[in-house]
Amino acid sequence: MSEQGKGSASASAAAPAPGSDTYKGWLFKWTNYLKGYQRRWFVLSNGLLSYYRTQAEMAHTCRGTINLATAHIDTEDACNIVLSSGGRTYHLKASTEVERQRWVTALELAKAKAIRMMNDQSDDSGDEEPTSQSDRSEIQGTLKILISKLDDLSTCNDLIAKHGAALQRSLSELEGLKVPVEGGEKIKAVNERATLFRITSNAMINACRDFLDLAETHSRRWQRALQYEREQRTHLEETIEQLAKQHNSLERAWREAPTLVSSAPSAPTTNKGSERSRKEEASDEDEDTEYFDAMEDSPAFITVTASESTQHRRSQSNLSGASGGHPGDWNQDDHMSPSCNDVSGKELQPRRQRRSHIPDKPNYSLNLWSIMKNCIGKELSKIPMPVNFNEPLSMLQRLTEDLEYHELLDKAARCDSSLEQMCLVAAFSVSSYSTTVHRTAKPFNPLLGETYELDRLEEFGYRSLCEQVSHHPPAAAHHVISQRGWTLWQEITIASKFRGKYLSIMPLGAIHLQFHASGNHYVWRKVTSTVHNIIVGKLWIDQSGDIEIVNHRTKETCQLKFSPYSYFSRDVPRKVTGVVADSGGQAHYILSGTWDEKMESAKIVQSSRGGSGSEGKQKMVYQTLSPKLLWKKYPLPENAENMYYFSALALTLNELEDGVATTDSRLRPDQRLMEDGRWDEANSEKQRLEEKQRAVRRRREAEASDALDEGREYEGYQPLWFYQRRDSVTGETSFVYKGGYWEAKERQDWSLCPDIF
Repeated sequence: MSEQGKGSASASAAAPAPGSDTYKGWLFKWTNYLKGYQRRWFVLSNGLLSYYRTQAEMAHTCRGTINLATAHIDTEDACNIVLSSGGRTYHLKASTEVERQRWVTALELAKAKAIRMMNDQSDDSGDEEPTSQSDRSEIQGTLKILISKLDDLSTCNDLIAKHGAALQRSLSELEGLKVPVEGGEKIKAVNERATLFRITSNAMINACRDFLDLAETHSRRWQRALQYEREQRTHLEETIEQLAKQHNSLERAWREAPTLVSSAPSAPTTNKGSERSRKEEASDEDEDTEYFDAMEDSPAFITVTASESTQHRRSQSNLSGASGGHPGDWNQDDHMSPSCNDVSGKELQPRRQRRSHIPDKPNYSLNLWSIMKNCIGKELSKIPMPVNFNEPLSMLQRLTEDLEYHELLDKAARCDSSLEQMCLVAAFSVSSYSTTVHRTAKPFNPLLGETYELDRLEEFGYRSLCEQVSHHPPAAAHHVISQRGWTLWQEITIASKFRGKYLSIMPLGAIHLQFHASGNHYVWRKVTSTVHNIIVGKLWIDQSGDIEIVNHRTKETCQLKFSPYSYFSRDVPRKVTGVVADSGGQAHYILSGTWDEKMESAKIVQSSRGGSGSEGKQKMVYQTLSPKLLWKKYPLPENAENMYYFSALALTLNELEDGVATTDSRLRPDQRLMEDGRWDEANSEKQRLEEKQRAVRRRREAEASDALDEGREYEGYQPLWFYQRRDSVTGETSFVYKGGYWEAKERQDWSLCPDIF
């Protein structure tokens, strides 16, 4: 075994004397050749040796257990202990030889006790783990039945012996009579058979008596084995229940009333670059010797929150605690420039009364596997799917939902500092995923030439237009212009693959955002969305990957990391972390939060290099001010679970409006029928529209073929409101708005629109 990483620190065991029922303490456990020995909290109780990362974990998560009754204990050298049971082996290391000897003594005593308990050698062992009254009654009742049956057998045996003796006497008398020699031999043979019969019956009774004795002897062992299995099951159920309750309470506390109450004397620089949680800081363990398993993802930096008045340093684990700021603090601190703080939340403007509900989703059953089994590994946009898997919105409308938190961009447009502006842009990029947490249904694939407008000029000062510019691959172009100082445009191509257990959705294309006053031009791309449990279980969606936001005018950057969900991770689910840096790479802000709830930023006041991680990269230790709220998700409308979990904005997207283009998604008949709950008619209409679209495509292909035969150029399909150009910033070719739509709407001249519905 490699000696690398085997150095030990002081790890005295906080344990009672060996020989007691429970023995606890710190030991170093070998994990792998990259991590070496890692410090763990071990608990020896009831013949079982369990270990945890910290003492705080004892309440909810056990990392491993080994049964000493079947374990082999070996000592390699002065401080090492090797435990092996079956195919499991623990290589342990104590801090001193004295400590090692204490553990060995405790392990040997526990092993001997476990063996005695298993073999039921002690007279009072049956009382150590009493079974329930019902179990005792059941087993004792069974034994009584066996005893009564044995009594019946004994009575039969006595009768057999009595009649057998009489039979033998009768046969003996027959032998005394004067009978032919041949008859005497037959009588003698019958007598021998009667004797064998009586011997056999006696053997049967003795065997039954031995069976009853064994049943009485081993009844306690059966009771103990049954009780042990029931206790193990109960323990597991309680552990899972405790874990679920603690997870819910911690998540609720973190979201509703986050506070930073723990303190640490200094920022640790452990090999995983992580600080302990608040519970762990309250324990008596040594901060500088806290390690984590190799399965965890290594963070790129550590944050230490500092108070300006007292310079009291407070630490959190991998930014998970950096969300402790109060929402109101954002406007009370000089963390941002005054120009960024004059608006909080949605502005109060006179607005048109829009609908707040749609018809409830009907309960239609469908054999999912019969449809999905032929889709594995294929591009879902090319497969006709019934509306049962859809929600009554098109992909163009889902794209427009990115504007739900447009006020973040309104606020960013008023910022004097580009770095502060970057924080708000990053929060806006994360906010677009908040609507997806419950939205596992797929939107309608737009028809080629389909459009969608969202005119909120009077209410919020912006206008949005989307157009489906390509069908294979499906691509949509989007353009938004705001009177409050910003313009956003993007072209998104959706690639999706069904892998059996999950569905991956990969949005391709760049998002551009430009502020009119400063000329700051931001570019970023979306992360991968994954829908899990497609075939079995409850559907749930996750976002994972990295987003790099670049301000191409100042070269400032923001690196955002969307952490994928992991059952073994201690982090908050759906976590997002990030760093905002200037053109020279110097970090100025730390971002943290979750993509389904809120985002916060903390201004960096000091930074230093920490220890190295698992890949040899140095960690950065950032000392920050208290975190400030950037964005928080709006609550869902009442009865949202029966309305496809639509947000307040989503409920209004398909509301009929006068004067929209004839190609607008609001006028799509199959989508309208589905929203009204008429799914059978919607499926028929959807099939008609798709066949109509295929017929148009075949006609274009025929025209292109004819043009090729005649030597003419064929232009092909061209979008109506967008044109293709090479972007001067990214160098990529994309579709951008060429104008004319809103002017056509004012004239109500839609003569150029194709007939797609």
